[in-house]
Amino acid sequence: MTNAAFTVSDALDQGKNEAFELGSVQWIRRFGDGERPALACGFWHVTPEEAPVPFDLLIEADETITILEGHLTIEVEGGQSYNLTPGGAASFNKGAKTRWSVHEPTVEFFVYS
Repeated sequence: MTNAAFTVSDALDQGKNEAFELGSVQWIRRFGDGERPALACGFWHVTPEEAPVPFDLLIEADETITILEGHLTIEVEGGQSYNLTPGGAASFNKGAKTRWSVHEPTVEFFVYS
């Protein structure tokens, strides 16, 4: 449910997933909802079959993530590497250069700001 003051998603629902650049996404808030052009959030779903090799990702907006299910490795420019499993979280500044590896089917909650 969305109105000018809030947006609510009452459940993780694969039936609400939409194709994304890689994997799929269930949007909770799209860019522009509630007159907030720079804010969006949702659940990203990806499998190792959808991302069989590591992929480079330039972070295009400030982004914070939390892993709900699965396992990712994220390498940040400069050589640091982080294994993220359920409960793990990360926050990236716009412009960060990263490389992602998907080890297990993963569900990530993300916020773009």
